[in-house]
Amino acid sequence: MKRNMSAFAFYKTAAKQSEQTQVKKKKRKENGAAPAVTAKKKKMKKGPVDKKMMEQENQERSSDRQQCPSNGTGGVGAEVLHALLTDLTKVNNSRERASRLFQWLICPNQDKTFFRDCWEKKPLLIRRQNPDYYQGLFSTAEFDRILRTDDVQYGVNLDVTSYTNGKRETHNPPGRALPYTVWDFYESGCSLRMLNPQAFSSTVWNVLSILQEKFGSMAGANVYLTPAGTQGFAPHYDDIEAFIVQLEGKKHWRVYNPRSKDEALPLVPSPNFSQAEIGKPILDVVLEAGDLLYLPRGFIHQGDCLPDAHSLHITISSFQRNSWGDLLLKVMPAALEMAMEEDVEFRKGLPIDYLTFMGVQNSDKEDPRRDTFVSHVEGLIKKLMSYAPVDAAVDQKAREFLHDCLPPALSEEEKSSSVYGASARWEDGEAVDVAVRMKGQTKIRLIRAGVARLCSDGEAVHLYYTTENSRVYHKEEPKSIEIKAEHTDAVEFLIHNYPKFVAVASLPCDSAEDKVSLAELLFEKGIIHTSEPLTTK
Repeated sequence: MKRNMSAFAFYKTAAKQSEQTQVKKKKRKENGAAPAVTAKKKKMKKGPVDKKMMEQENQERSSDRQQCPSNGTGGVGAEVLHALLTDLTKVNNSRERASRLFQWLICPNQDKTFFRDCWEKKPLLIRRQNPDYYQGLFSTAEFDRILRTDDVQYGVNLDVTSYTNGKRETHNPPGRALPYTVWDFYESGCSLRMLNPQAFSSTVWNVLSILQEKFGSMAGANVYLTPAGTQGFAPHYDDIEAFIVQLEGKKHWRVYNPRSKDEALPLVPSPNFSQAEIGKPILDVVLEAGDLLYLPRGFIHQGDCLPDAHSLHITISSFQRNSWGDLLLKVMPAALEMAMEEDVEFRKGLPIDYLTFMGVQNSDKEDPRRDTFVSHVEGLIKKLMSYAPVDAAVDQKAREFLHDCLPPALSEEEKSSSVYGASARWEDGEAVDVAVRMKGQTKIRLIRAGVARLCSDGEAVHLYYTTENSRVYHKEEPKSIEIKAEHTDAVEFLIHNYPKFVAVASLPCDSAEDKVSLAELLFEKGIIHTSEPLTTK
């Protein structure tokens, strides 16, 4: 952006972008009846576990490792995770908060070396010999509590699955998943997959809402509870970066390289594979509570339980459809539209006889006109780059990200200084403290670094924000407010000054009234909070 150009003037220079409807490909869910067999779970035979594991290859030298949190007795319990999350609320910058939480997740590995050596490249196995390390994140007891107290729906929030004799099945009946039926499925040898634990668990919600700022992409989670001696899913690969966090029990994992370069970093998840299709594993390991296994998208994997232990793990995921190609899918159509409007070369007609020498039926012809035609297309494609609205395309991606995001999980201190802790109430037969207003000296800032973003559609500027999102994926439509032309610089001022608190009077608006009006609007949407709780004094 030019130094002296206002935010609104800058956004107005971008041509109106045609919204491309992106059909998100989701994993197909099978619908089936309850399993006919009610016998106890079958014991599965296991081959020997390969002792030549990849853990040393994937671990950094001891001098390059972080000291993981401890409770002083060698274990890490739920109270330590609670203390960690409490300490993170004291970190002034939410991006720094996200970095610290991610460092805890992959400790003792350094996050810089992880992204350099492993991210999108190879699996990482972290053995801790500390079964309590992730305690407090989620548990079987919490799984049971959720079934008893929340409206968990089969196929929406919970899948019941099995994988026996090479066949993967889903056994979801219709309606609410109640403990009586769910635990009968489990006792019959079925695995239970909770699809969005963040909708029910405040801790999982808190962790994911922090981590999404680390990834700059939606952070999601599934919880998997598997009975001893069973397997719930067929071998497959995913279209997300996966962090498998072992919470309870044990699970035997086999990991396989992508079958070809075409399946590296895939855009969609794979179908179920047979054992014959996937070759030999590159990693054969038993995860125990406190361990972590990172899998880049495209690496085939399957997990089964040993005969003597159940398994509970949570998979934290991110980076679905967040590739350069996904960005270019937005850049190129917009660039072509602009080029055709502004450059006559793109509007000139095709050769009258081009159908006689181009196309598949003519691809084997020796015709100089073909070379000329292809060369001309290449020239236009190169020229197209000069019309590419890269910033506008990035904003389209950002709008999608903000729609995907979880709302921020606020600390008590943040609530008290935001609209969620405002003192307005009903008392003694009347509404009290509803006249609390911003003043020029009131200090404000965004409630999170990534909570809001200015974007333009070429005609107006909107501020998209996450505070009114649901904990259920896409339950709400994208949230935005139109920003007046004279207020865009002030919003940008707030965004760029984070994490500093700035006085309302310092906002670059035309009048004191405009400054207060804008601050009150952002406060009402939960986008900003104040350095001190607002009072009537």
